[in-house]
Amino acid sequence: MIATSPGAACIGLCTLLVACSLAAWPARSQTPYPSQTIKLMVPNAPGGLPDTVARIVGRRLQERLDQSVVVENRPGANGRVAVTALLSSPADGYTFIVTDGAILSINPLLYANLNYDPRDVLPIAMLARAPLFLAVHAKVPAATLSEFIAYVRARPGQINYGSSGVGSTHHLSMEAMNASLKLAMVHVPFKGTGESVPALLGGHIDVLFSAYPSLSGAADGKQIKLLATNGAQRSAQAPDLPSLAEFIPGFDFSPVIGIFGRTGTPFMVVQKLVAEALAVIKEPDVVRRLAAVGVEPAGAGPDDFALVLQAEIRRAAQAVQAAGIQAK
Repeated sequence: MIATSPGAACIGLCTLLVACSLAAWPARSQTPYPSQTIKLMVPNAPGGLPDTVARIVGRRLQERLDQSVVVENRPGANGRVAVTALLSSPADGYTFIVTDGAILSINPLLYANLNYDPRDVLPIAMLARAPLFLAVHAKVPAATLSEFIAYVRARPGQINYGSSGVGSTHHLSMEAMNASLKLAMVHVPFKGTGESVPALLGGHIDVLFSAYPSLSGAADGKQIKLLATNGAQRSAQAPDLPSLAEFIPGFDFSPVIGIFGRTGTPFMVVQKLVAEALAVIKEPDVVRRLAAVGVEPAGAGPDDFALVLQAEIRRAAQAVQAAGIQAK
């Protein structure tokens, strides 16, 4: 049973992540690695950011490791289907998940009876960040974030914002912004950006957070205006736009995408995979391909990745509390 109190969940999971990271290190692999196909599962349908990152990185890992690397999509239940499949596989270093940190930072806050124990999931290698951009419909008379803040404050309860669903990073980013800036906007949840972005373009909602590739064309066509990023710093994709951290110290809801495995994966396997994965995301061609889909390389090994996730847990817990989301 996962604690339903966001604060308790935050403290407990921070401890669990450190324990996960440390627990895997004493083991030693006795056979050459890899000696069989490596599976990278993605808890999303093909075409999403984690899927794209898995395929770009997986292709280069296959070449560097001289072993087949396959990407398998296991969508469903906010990542719980993929995590269950991971934990049903041996902890031998041949089955992993490539996804954002929500399986450890957000899911335990949303589900009172989570069907997996976060202690069994090991953060292995952080690969990239995928910042989301605050976009408003062209009819909104605000050209800057400061103007938008003033506009919303003057109209409490009158501005509608869309998200990819209750508890999504898109939703929590907006709720964290609302709480920090004392804004009152109405949440309109959708089933993914495939619904929310068209709703923004059609003027059915006023504002949302979404990834740069899903917004850039409409921004170029003057259908929408981009005002800020939800990361801790400005994005290389749109360096003229401020980050929300410039207005709200410490604000950072930019999703991190990485490789997760089972706790107990042999030390030498983790060491090998981390070294190769972090080398891959520094390759110029990989950097270019990731940038094309709105992803910024950001490498880290297990311990640093766990620290990033600890901070993500704290922020997510605060946003869930601010939004009044009850674990189900």
